[in-house]
Amino acid sequence: MNTNLTVAIVGVGLIGGSLALEFKHRLGIKKVYGIDKDPQNLRKALELGLVDEAVSLDRGVRDSDLIVLSVPVDALPQLALEVLDMVDNQVVIDVGSTKVTLIKAIKNHPRRKRFVATHPMAGTEYSGPKAAMIGLFTGKKVLVVDAQDTDRDALSFVKEIYRAIGMNISYIDSDSHDLHAAYVSHISHISSFVLALTVLDKEQDENNILDMAGGGFRSTVRLANSAASMWTPIFLQNRDNMLDVLDAYIDNMLAFRQAIASGNKKDLNILIHRANMIYEILNITQPNILTTKTLSHEWKE
Repeated sequence: MNTNLTVAIVGVGLIGGSLALEFKHRLGIKKVYGIDKDPQNLRKALELGLVDEAVSLDRGVRDSDLIVLSVPVDALPQLALEVLDMVDNQVVIDVGSTKVTLIKAIKNHPRRKRFVATHPMAGTEYSGPKAAMIGLFTGKKVLVVDAQDTDRDALSFVKEIYRAIGMNISYIDSDSHDLHAAYVSHISHISSFVLALTVLDKEQDENNILDMAGGGFRSTVRLANSAASMWTPIFLQNRDNMLDVLDAYIDNMLAFRQAIASGNKKDLNILIHRANMIYEILNITQPNILTTKTLSHEWKE
């Protein structure tokens, strides 16, 4: 691919910073600008070598071939509109975890077709520039959302970049994306937060938590370390889907409670065996399970 490019990263945290590292060190992109409303984030990104130069939003948009929006989802719609107001023929992408609100906001913008909505299914429980890493995206899936509303050259450009950093591409519409993200991705964080809160409420002695916390507990509560600044906007922006998944989650929790309270071994076995089926779907090697009928691996351009 052409490496004589300039890229602007708006939001140099985990995802934005990791993309910057991939662009600089794996793809050899000529120049990577950093843009962030937090001056400390920018200083750290420069110190860590994530970006080559810290610039203003207008300069970053004006002087770049690709603009990456990697900010909390509640800030994305307005930011996308501001950036699209400034672009000529550049390509703009986002990496947000919700899409419906964003895409509705930019639907009628005259430069809408220069925008490619994407969701790299990659991340960790850490945040900020210090969390950025090379290899975060390797072998992972990236969802391209409402691809039919994007210029073909912009889509091809973005596909080439994601493939060059080792990602597998699938396509999905925005409504289906937010629904399935709630069930597959967002509920995992809710579960982790709730488990952490329950243990903190019930176990007052920190030493007991440390003594009893095995690998299963640690892996289950790992996501409880995720940043509120990122996840609060996701839960609220995807509220209807989150309420639906929470109702289903609570129903299943109550089914376990009822089976345990009544000593019903048969019902417990049925619930556990049904739950075991998720492992067959994941089959360990799959990067995520957003491969439902609504997902197409080969979108027809």
